[in-house]
Amino acid sequence: MVDAGGRTLAAVERSVVRVLGLRTFAVHLCGRTLDGRFWVQQRAFDKATDPGRWDTLMGGQMAAGESIETTLERETGEEAGLAPADLAALARGPDVLVRRPVAEGYMDERIAVFRAVLGAGLAPANRDGEVVRFECLDEAALRRRLADGEFTLEASLILGAELEPGEDT
Repeated sequence: MVDAGGRTLAAVERSVVRVLGLRTFAVHLCGRTLDGRFWVQQRAFDKATDPGRWDTLMGGQMAAGESIETTLERETGEEAGLAPADLAALARGPDVLVRRPVAEGYMDERIAVFRAVLGAGLAPANRDGEVVRFECLDEAALRRRLADGEFTLEASLILGAELEPGEDT
């Protein structure tokens, strides 16, 4: 738990944060190819929140005491099998705040959003069992699948912003 100034007040077991409706912090990564296609992942079917739905290339919660940068590196390695050196043009975008009911309680999450380009020949590969598969979508396919509601709310907000005209993507 943190105060309004971001100072840590206490740490609690991750499994109770949504039951209690406590704020969590997460990091998401929008990964694109050199030709502008988007890498997306399908969440595992045993995930507590949004099982089987589609998501950004990587999304994961920050552990207590962990920095945004450490979370980005850890989760990108676990979920996508990629190292920091694999992420060209890495840049942070605007944060996203999500508040919504979920099966295990209430999600109140601030998400640090990053974007990067994966070089030629690089493809994500899951290492932690939290991803069923990855797909690489062109803009038209991504727009269609977002409109069809195949993505998590968080991914829809993040990827939708990436598709907005005038965004520096």
